[in-house]
Amino acid sequence: MADFDTQRALQKNRIRRRGIYLLPNLFTTAALFAGFYAIVQAMNLRFDYAAVAIFVAMVLDGLDGRVARLTRTQSAFGAEYDSLSDMVSFGAAPALIVYEWALKGMGKLGWIAAFVYVAGAALRLARFNVMLDVADKRWFTGIPSPAAAALVAGLVWIVDDYNIDPAGLRWWVWSVTLFAGLTMVSNVKYYSFKTINLKKSVPFLAIFVFVLVIALLSYQPAVVLFAGCVGYALSGYLMLAWTRLAGHRRRAPAPPP
Repeated sequence: MADFDTQRALQKNRIRRRGIYLLPNLFTTAALFAGFYAIVQAMNLRFDYAAVAIFVAMVLDGLDGRVARLTRTQSAFGAEYDSLSDMVSFGAAPALIVYEWALKGMGKLGWIAAFVYVAGAALRLARFNVMLDVADKRWFTGIPSPAAAALVAGLVWIVDDYNIDPAGLRWWVWSVTLFAGLTMVSNVKYYSFKTINLKKSVPFLAIFVFVLVIALLSYQPAVVLFAGCVGYALSGYLMLAWTRLAGHRRRAPAPPP
């Protein structure tokens, strides 16, 4: 009887573990659906909906990893599934959106820029998976694919929000798309925000800043999100320039007495 109860308890525990593994994959599936929804809306010429869906996928992609770590349900399947979802939501979807939105009228140059972005996203995800065990957790090598997708989608959203004709901004859009694709495969370091501990106490000013950001997001979400994406995209290059300048100063010979 005791053996039967032990086997039954082990079976329940095994089922419970399998059920917990489903939780982070649900967030990944939701992110994948958001990317697919963005593609569908781009095909229907609803570019504002498509851009918002990319940001929704970005939020869901950030939650699935945290949920997996909090519930201790990391798995090789979840990591591979997350990469495939990211390729759709942050690789194919933004490229298709920006091509249908502004690059389509540029001929070969338009689809070449879109392809460079897709290839950059694929190479970025492959490199991230290979370097997962050896990379410094504090930094990303190359801009992450969600941030690159948010940069492209944010440009689409803000231009559509102000009712600006994208035909007059084709070269700007082309440049931003190419910049995002090449930066994903660069060696520029970007802060990962993984070292932030939400359990630690923060000063009162931090709470006030958070409330201010929420208020600005509710007033002008397109402007605030795009400004944040531009700031993050440029932060890696600014930090690279600062590091090289500081290194050059250290190597400079001391002046003669």
